[in-house]
Amino acid sequence: MRVLVTGASGFLGRAVAAAIVAAGHEVRCFQRRPSGVTGATDALGSITEPADVAAAVAGVDAIVHLAAKVSLAGPPAEFETVNVGGTRTLIDAARAAGVQRLVFVSSPSVAHSGASITGTDALPADPDRARGDYARTKAAAELLALAADSPEFRVVAVRPHLVWGPGDTQLIARIVERARAGRLPLLGHGAALIDSTYIDNAASAIAAALERVVAVHGNVYVITNGEPRPVADLLGGICRAAGVPAPAWSVPAAVARAAGSVIETAWRVFPGEDEPPMTRFLAEQLSTAHWFDQRRTRADLHWTPAVSLDEGLARLAEHYRTV
Repeated sequence: MRVLVTGASGFLGRAVAAAIVAAGHEVRCFQRRPSGVTGATDALGSITEPADVAAAVAGVDAIVHLAAKVSLAGPPAEFETVNVGGTRTLIDAARAAGVQRLVFVSSPSVAHSGASITGTDALPADPDRARGDYARTKAAAELLALAADSPEFRVVAVRPHLVWGPGDTQLIARIVERARAGRLPLLGHGAALIDSTYIDNAASAIAAALERVVAVHGNVYVITNGEPRPVADLLGGICRAAGVPAPAWSVPAAVARAAGSVIETAWRVFPGEDEPPMTRFLAEQLSTAHWFDQRRTRADLHWTPAVSLDEGLARLAEHYRTV
């Protein structure tokens, strides 16, 4: 197939584009700066510009859509413009160009309302209850994408959960930076079970979804390693791999959530140069269980993760030994 991958300059987008190239497809990457993906070509532009999008989708058979505004803070209008408006622009252009397949890359946060998620499958996206502007707009975009599903334009949504690995400048880098500075507490007792996904597994699952769109279109799948661990164990493993101190102090979860709400509100008025140190969404993610039943995902996508969490942590440790 001729496949367009949007957002391929990001950590997950690059890995997905590389996996699709390795599967033998012709890949075009669409984003604002070069992707650096070997074997792929670049089409530079913005997901919010209809002319750029129309040029990017011309002549392709399938699209994997990862481009999004991903942040804990920022003007709500920006999330709406990129995540919802960009998805609508892409769908309109894809249909006009005769594209036949769309894999919409979403997030489990679209169905997270603050309560624990324990062993469920993919819950319905809920923009009204999702926490924060990112989750709210991704939920709306997922519903928009699925509403476009038809026999002529087949759509599947996938939700990789907490993707991490060597070279990650978001999740891993922030954990390591805060741990090194002694600013990485556990919320509550750190006992909440959480799923995560090693980068190679997330990429291979999305590539598998692309292959299986015809058979599974209209469906939503959560993607994880299928190895839920207490948040204290996962954070500790990442810190040990990076050679920084594991969390040694804790904050009551209720206090963290209240502080996150205050910081989030203040950040909108007086935004800092980086991400806020805590938000209510982040506090809930670190203090509530969220792990998922992977049986339907693996059966329908004909996919199983190839890299265990322990192997992933070993690869992360090797990465930090060489940087």
